[in-house]
Order: sequence, then C-alpha cells, then structure tokens
Amino acid sequence: MPAARPRSPMPEPRVVASAAHAGGARPHWSRALVQVLLKLAYPALILCAWHWDAPRLVGFMLLAILWLQRWVGGGPVAMPLRQLSALDWGVVLLLSCASAAIVVTDSELLLRFYPALVNLGLLIAFGATLRHGPSMIEKFARLGKPDLPAAAVRYTRRVTQVWCGFFVLNGAFSVYTALCWSRANWSLYNGVIAYGLIGALLAGEYAWRRFVVLPRVARAGSEAA
Repeated sequence: MPAARPRSPMPEPRVVASAAHAGGARPHWSRALVQVLLKLAYPALILCAWHWDAPRLVGFMLLAILWLQRWVGGGPVAMPLRQLSALDWGVVLLLSCASAAIVVTDSELLLRFYPALVNLGLLIAFGATLRHGPSMIEKFARLGKPDLPAAAVRYTRRVTQVWCGFFVLNGAFSVYTALCWSRANWSLYNGVIAYGLIGALLAGEYAWRRFVVLPRVARAGSEAA
C-alpha cells in the first residue's frame, strides 16, 4: 500500500485566487471611491484656499492628499506606490517638496505656484512615455482593449501629444494667474476653470474619435474589402 501523500501546508492557487476575489470585492470598490474623493479633494482645496488665508494649512493638506493618492494608487502618475518608477518618484518628490516649502514658509506665493507644478508633473509623466513608449493614452486604451491595431497606437500617441501641449499652456497660464490675478480669481481658475477645460478636451477628443476617426477607419476597411 503506497504511503499517504503528505498534505501541502500551502493552499491551492485556485483557492487563493477565489478567496482573494471574494474578500477583495468590497475593498476594490472602497478604494475606487477613495480615489474619486481624493481627486476631487485637490481642486476643492484650491478653490477654498482664498477663503482661508492660511497657506501653511493648505500646504499641509496638499501634502496629505498627495501621499494618500500614492497610497491608494491614484494621483498624477496613476500607479500604486510600490510600482512607481524613478521618474514618477521624481514627480512625487517635486510636489512633496513644494508642499513642505509652503508649510515651512507659510508663503501664499508658493501656494499659488503649486497648480503650475502639478501641470509640470503631468507633463513630465506624459512626455516621458512619448520618448520611451508606450504613450500614456495607449496605456489607458489597452486597459480596455489589450490588442490595439497599429493605427490606434499612432492615434493614442497623437492624443498624448495633445495632452502634453495642454499641460504646457495650462501650466503657463497658471503661472500668470499666480503672479497677476487676485487670490479669488487664481483660485477660481485653478480650482474650477482649468478642470472645465480638461473636461472640454476629454469631450472634444471623444467626439472627434466617435464621429471622425472611427467612421474614417470603417470606410477604409470597406474600401479595402
């Protein structure tokens, strides 16, 4: 009679996967909710900053929001903390140093420059993907469709370039508002109007893709057939 096979102390992979799926559904949605709230917290904080007249407090809250975003996997670079590259860490440290400087100096001028630094961080994150590939928008597109055709890869690269141009222009105008506009108008632009422009760009890209790019691809496919 063969000897009884010793029972492995480690559970089967399928059991681990099932348990993780069953136990992780609720935290997944909780983390998604926290990510949304943290993304809304930044513009809301900038919008309210002119009411408080307390740069040190706002700087501390900016620092807290930044690292909470890293912890839950949101924020400008949109990656979990453990997966941040050296470049992403550079962006995080840039914004962390800016927030810490605001806390230490209690400077309203430094606080006013913070939105421009956010645009700079986004420009670095998006622009680096154009140099090394795949482009940032291609990464987002592959989350829903892993097998992108070559034409779609070229299109996502162009869209990434458009976003880089937006960050340059928006960042430059943010510097102008920091230097020349009142506190209330600076807060309104960087906390509301800039995000309205982001929404308009998202909507415009969707409309262009839906009503121009996709019909053009469909016509090309029918002619080739």
